[in-house]
Amino acid sequence: MKLSVIMPVYNEVKTIEEIVKQVLATKLAHEIVMVDDGSTDGTRDIMKQWENHPVIRVIYHDCNKGKGSAVRTGFEAATGDVFVIQDADLEYDPRDYPKLLQPIEEDRADVVYGSRFIGGPARKVYFWHRVGNQMLTLTTNILYNLDLTDMETCYKCFRAEIVRGMVLRSRRFEFEPEITAKIAKRGYRIFEVPIAYYGREYHEGKKITGMDAFPAIWALLKYRFVD
Repeated sequence: MKLSVIMPVYNEVKTIEEIVKQVLATKLAHEIVMVDDGSTDGTRDIMKQWENHPVIRVIYHDCNKGKGSAVRTGFEAATGDVFVIQDADLEYDPRDYPKLLQPIEEDRADVVYGSRFIGGPARKVYFWHRVGNQMLTLTTNILYNLDLTDMETCYKCFRAEIVRGMVLRSRRFEFEPEITAKIAKRGYRIFEVPIAYYGREYHEGKKITGMDAFPAIWALLKYRFVD
């Protein structure tokens, strides 16, 4: 199967070259679809070096539209059989790709989530972020009759046909609950696998905040009843 790595990018001048190096080192990516979401810190200048790369496709948003918008742009441009979302901030390790791909390759799953909370190595930061994540995951499980441990994980891996025909509207971090809701409502087989997580702090560039929990809850409620 051809793997498309969908990489939303916003102001990651310190990490962008290293994460691309790590993804390429796996030798699993058919393509890396990088979508710069209006970076202003020099990230776009670094990305220009890959504009003619045989594996990397570079797309630029004119302005910052949000992670959800960048991922949607990546989905529309990708050509692989399987998509995986890869943040550009080094919190997630591309060496976990085989774990994510295996259930799909064995036809045991249509979608695989990489969970930060079921046994992989993880940097321990921000207790209240974990509490917020657990609350959002619990809400997801109650509303959609799932048994996830990490709904908000970046590492979501899909058969391409699942998301190619899916209408997605979220612009920011509420993308995670929206796509989870729509996957659950359509009855796709969801797997979880343990992954490594190297969480960063705000002074290192972390962007999601506690305020992002409120649109996520609203998205979970809304998409339970509308599509």
